[in-house]
Amino acid sequence: MADKEGPNKMVCGLLAILLGSWGIHKFVMGQTTAGVIMLCVSLLTCGIGALIMYPIGIIEGIIYLMKSDEEFHQIYVVEKKAWF
Repeated sequence: MADKEGPNKMVCGLLAILLGSWGIHKFVMGQTTAGVIMLCVSLLTCGIGALIMYPIGIIEGIIYLMKSDEEFHQIYVVEKKAWF
């Protein structure tokens, strides 16, 4: 399934781990609503909400990286699952 379209699992996983509190990985995956929610929670609380969003990003990044390419594509590209 090398010719599949959609976000790269490795890029999304690393962005989730490194920048998870800002929801950048959600924007890369095309999930703008989830990305805006994470970004707004982090910014509108003057960073306090980032303490909640960052662990969520780490967990999501680990989940993304633990899935096979086919599972990742099916769950997050085809089914468009936004959270965990």
